[in-house]
Amino acid sequence: MALNLRQRQTECIARMLNLNQPINASGTANEEVYKILIYDKFCQDILSPLIHVKDLRKHGVTLYFLIDKNRKPVSDVPAVYFVRPSQQNIERIISDASNSVYDYFHLNFSSSIPRPLLEDLASGTLNSDSIQRISKVHDQYLEFVTLDDNLFTLADKSCYVRLNDPKATDREIEEIIEKLVSGLFCVLATLGVVPIIRCPRGGPAEMVASLLDQRLRDHLLVKNNLFSESGNFTQRPVLCLFDRNLELSVAIQHDFRYRPLVHDVLGLRLNRLTVQGGAGAGAGGGMKSYELDRVDPFWVANGNLEFPEVAVEIETQLNKYKKDVEEVNRRTGGGNDGAEFDGTDLIGNTKHLMNAVNSLPELTERKQTIDKHTNIATVLLGEIKERSLDSYAKKEYEMMVRGGIDRAELLSVLKGKGSKPDKLRFAIMFLISTETIPQIEVEMIESALREAEVDTCAFQYVKKIKSLNVSLASSANAASRSNIVDWAEKLYGQSISAVTAGVKNLLSGDHQLAMATTVEALMEGKPNNPEIESYLVLDPRAPKSTSGQMKGPFKEAIVFMIGGGNYVEYGSLQELARRSSSAKHIIYGTTEILTGADFVDQLAALGQKMGLGSSSTPSSAPA
Repeated sequence: MALNLRQRQTECIARMLNLNQPINASGTANEEVYKILIYDKFCQDILSPLIHVKDLRKHGVTLYFLIDKNRKPVSDVPAVYFVRPSQQNIERIISDASNSVYDYFHLNFSSSIPRPLLEDLASGTLNSDSIQRISKVHDQYLEFVTLDDNLFTLADKSCYVRLNDPKATDREIEEIIEKLVSGLFCVLATLGVVPIIRCPRGGPAEMVASLLDQRLRDHLLVKNNLFSESGNFTQRPVLCLFDRNLELSVAIQHDFRYRPLVHDVLGLRLNRLTVQGGAGAGAGGGMKSYELDRVDPFWVANGNLEFPEVAVEIETQLNKYKKDVEEVNRRTGGGNDGAEFDGTDLIGNTKHLMNAVNSLPELTERKQTIDKHTNIATVLLGEIKERSLDSYAKKEYEMMVRGGIDRAELLSVLKGKGSKPDKLRFAIMFLISTETIPQIEVEMIESALREAEVDTCAFQYVKKIKSLNVSLASSANAASRSNIVDWAEKLYGQSISAVTAGVKNLLSGDHQLAMATTVEALMEGKPNNPEIESYLVLDPRAPKSTSGQMKGPFKEAIVFMIGGGNYVEYGSLQELARRSSSAKHIIYGTTEILTGADFVDQLAALGQKMGLGSSSTPSSAPA
């Protein structure tokens, strides 16, 4: 059975809401036990994509509050706390218990609570004579946000900046790595699997792999561990760890597919979107909020299509809806205009009448879905026209395939339509895709960016990293090369030598990303493959001396990108799974889901830390 992270996490949350008792056959909590739900902001984000407000009632939750809000006492009702194990949350729980805000406290921590905090909780409730109110304390191992069946994020903000900060101390880097390992351990515990770990050597990926391998080994020594029942899996998955520097371009480029476009342009967050309401209504339409998740069949079916294809599909669905309405009206003797279907013209025999009545909810739901995507597509189209996003996407793709672009065409784009972040992203894409650029061209680009009042910190940072890599590649003396690498890693942070290493194979002719190509090779596990021959192999279930022996093939993979990911990579991996001759299943995760502008902001932050470029105008200023 394929791993379904969304389903597993939802089941864990349902059990938690049922006071950690087994849930009933319908997958909901026992409704007779009414309860209050208390969460912090992070755990609210965990719950948001999985359980809607209307569904909380099915789980017996009558009231829900953020932990830092002032709350009135409620007696005789258990309170379910779902929070991160932090000092601030522990202090608030002690305060609530000592003030008798609730009679029964069921405490659930999103990850394993450290012993010092557990001792603080115990001593605090003992001193306030309220320890009898603490009914249960549970480690839930749910510290990650699942956005789709095969998509998750650790919601770890600015991870790329912190890992590559030239001033970061060893201890700060270790803390970041420990946090990532804790999040990945939660994902694996929720799935109940111990994977084979593969990663490139050096940098954050290897650091995460090594620490995660050790943590899994230590945990497996415990008799009744979280993976006790995972031995039933005949095929273990492979966990592929990557560093964002493997492929910078995919984090920056404009993409013209529906899901990445909605995220990049309209700011999709936690599967929610707010846009101007009323398709084509321009002014006065008000704002509308939409859910875009697996419950929306149009989003699921068309999220990976190019935008023009989506527009055609919306029209096709609308015509099909009108045809079905006309058919219902014809069968029941109603009108034949078919423009709308409100059920007022239903007459005729009982059988047809009943069929028409039964079809009403389905037709209404279809019309709501069509209206929703018509409105989203209309807003998107307005942005595309205003910013020439189709041109950006096309030219960037051509740059990656051809390895450059004509100077006049480049300057035309930088002086034409588009927001400041659009122009900056385009300039950086040119920098990444072109192997050698004359200094005069670089100066012309910088001049054009300054004319457009664009902060060039991010551009200067990538230029500096690229020039460093060129000097490394051309260095004939191995000893001096080693010295430059040492200097580079001290000055520019982790994995700098990998920043432009994958430039030439970033985009192949079939639009497959370098990461997808590598994942495919890792899942096939064929020997003597130069692409992955140097990759580390770690098996937490095997003795360390034989850890590198199991290399596949694998039917299932968990792919994790350190430093920020996006819907482009997610779509590429799902496409890989779909087109494989043998059934493959791939889960994609990342430290945080970023738009192109978000990631460029992180590059700019690194540039500022190095004193590069200008910083007077923020690159992410709204268009």
